[in-house]
Amino acid sequence: MDLSDYRKDYLKGGLHRADLAATPEEQFTLWFQQAIDAGYPEPNAMSLATVSATGAPSLRTVLLKYFNPEGMVFFTNYTSRKAKEIDANPNVSLLFPWVTLERQVIVIGKAEKISAVESLKYFTSRPHESQLGAWVSAQSEVIPNRTLLKMKLAEIGRKFKEGKVPLPDFWGGYRVVPHHIEFWQGGSARLHDRLLYTRESSDADWQVNRLSP
Repeated sequence: MDLSDYRKDYLKGGLHRADLAATPEEQFTLWFQQAIDAGYPEPNAMSLATVSATGAPSLRTVLLKYFNPEGMVFFTNYTSRKAKEIDANPNVSLLFPWVTLERQVIVIGKAEKISAVESLKYFTSRPHESQLGAWVSAQSEVIPNRTLLKMKLAEIGRKFKEGKVPLPDFWGGYRVVPHHIEFWQGGSARLHDRLLYTRESSDADWQVNRLSP
């Protein structure tokens, strides 16, 4: 299939330096709320890129569960491929592809495990079935069929039928602490607006530069 003629112009508006918030967290909050208001499906879905110990990249979609000045948090099985790669190399990248808004947010930073207390707080807010599901899956491991998962779910359901479902010791959150955050807005004639926040350390001030499209 030849897609060389498949294109559209981006006409939804520009992004000016004077309009940016003082911090990327404030700017992200603004754009995230605008994505919600526009009815964008799952605006918290983000692509997470990691690199293995041998330098092989991998990519998958995860869900952002909360963010603050310290960073962006998602949850996973600590025995998964993504977790093993983060353990070997904590440098990661996130992408929020808000395509219908002609926007992207690109985050580069380091991933670190959050505390068990913080993970527990989120885990207890999950629906009961989701709590059970966290116990069932040996994420990224080869399995013979889906029936095995259903059997394990039924077994775990019986085990934790009474009382609260405990937090698995192999499950929890990662916080991506950013040092680069780019806000990309599509522009006419492919003259896209790219504004990049950078900082040298977590206690340094954010610097903003415009990048050529």
